[in-house]
Amino acid sequence: MGFYGGVHPKTNKEKTANLSIIENPLPKKVIVPLLQHTGSMCEPTVKTGDEVSVGTKIGISSKFISSPIHSSVSGRVISIEEMPHPVVGRCLSIIIESDGKDARAPSVGVLRDYNNLSKEEILKIIQESGIVGLGGAMFPTHVKLIPPADKPIDSVIINGVECEPYITCDHALMREKPKEIIEGLRVIMKILDVKRAFIAIESNKQDAIQIMKKNLNGLLNIEVIALKVKYPQGAEKQLIKAILNREVPSGKLPFDVGVIVQNVQTAFSIYEALSHSKPLYERVVTFSGGALKNPANLRVRIGTPIKEVVEFLGGVSDNLSRIVFGGPMMGIAQFTTDVPIIKGTSSVLFFTDKEIFSGEYGCCIRCGRCIEACPAKIMPANLGLAVESLRYDIALEFSPLDCFECGVCSYICPTKRPLLHFIKLAKLKARQVA
Repeated sequence: MGFYGGVHPKTNKEKTANLSIIENPLPKKVIVPLLQHTGSMCEPTVKTGDEVSVGTKIGISSKFISSPIHSSVSGRVISIEEMPHPVVGRCLSIIIESDGKDARAPSVGVLRDYNNLSKEEILKIIQESGIVGLGGAMFPTHVKLIPPADKPIDSVIINGVECEPYITCDHALMREKPKEIIEGLRVIMKILDVKRAFIAIESNKQDAIQIMKKNLNGLLNIEVIALKVKYPQGAEKQLIKAILNREVPSGKLPFDVGVIVQNVQTAFSIYEALSHSKPLYERVVTFSGGALKNPANLRVRIGTPIKEVVEFLGGVSDNLSRIVFGGPMMGIAQFTTDVPIIKGTSSVLFFTDKEIFSGEYGCCIRCGRCIEACPAKIMPANLGLAVESLRYDIALEFSPLDCFECGVCSYICPTKRPLLHFIKLAKLKARQVA
């Protein structure tokens, strides 16, 4: 089994693939955005001058599709203002000056026997811990684990594919925390009342595959699946097709075909929240790229400005050309090193001129390569031509909302047309007229 389309970019993971996870030093200050999830933005629950501890809840929303925000350091709130944000440009953020003590809130770190908790109690803990999808989408996990009553779930997939070039944080976590990931998966299965689960890993990560298999300890209802190396193998719909041979229809979601997909770091965070009463205030992030002097897989506090991380890693070379949050296929270029790590940050890449294309793009030559490679089965070339001509009425006929922005079309285009950017414009227009 497999999925339609896809490409085989150079993985460029060798700089960090075999590195252990190390701790980034406690930041001097953190910039904690109040929007780190899909859904409604949080409102601050603290004010300038307030003292906070690690795990103090500093942002909440009354909306169902949202997720609370917690302080990642102990110290004093020195400002609440708009600051750089890696995804939306700027966002209201809470700036906290660390006191260097790393003092936890009283409730954080308390060991808990969660085996006898009800599904409702577990979901409440996940919600209060601020856990969101850590593969990049940042959808609130407690919401995702409450599918509609008329959508029965029979399978759970834990996504350890990590198909984007350069990124190795999930790979490292699977090597070092397999038992915790599996336990998080078992909690997810309990919540959804599911008897079957899969841990999906690309076949080029044999060490992680063997470690995860070994730590199943005879659990027959969980299977580790080694998948073909192909981008975007880790996208939800493609993952479901490759493992279960089910196709998620256009405009539908995985629960429409009886499946819930969660990232390995999300499963790990669920375990930590339940067993150690730990809110989501840190995560593992890959720092790599040709311009970074010492690439690493780091455990980093949420809100840490990347300039502090760069300093810890020995700085960057003079030929730094671009900083990208996320992978090279789907990531977002940044304009300042003041931008902070947020919950959805899987990697920060520091590229040289040789690693990026910054020249002029050409005309569409009607080769059809983008159409053959598009895993969403849309027609990127046609969409691009329509948007380029400002004919959004035509562009909307080619289902731009089915695009999940994998970047395959831009990657494969021989004339380097920015097809993904054209499609994003079409999606924006489609939502405006909806």
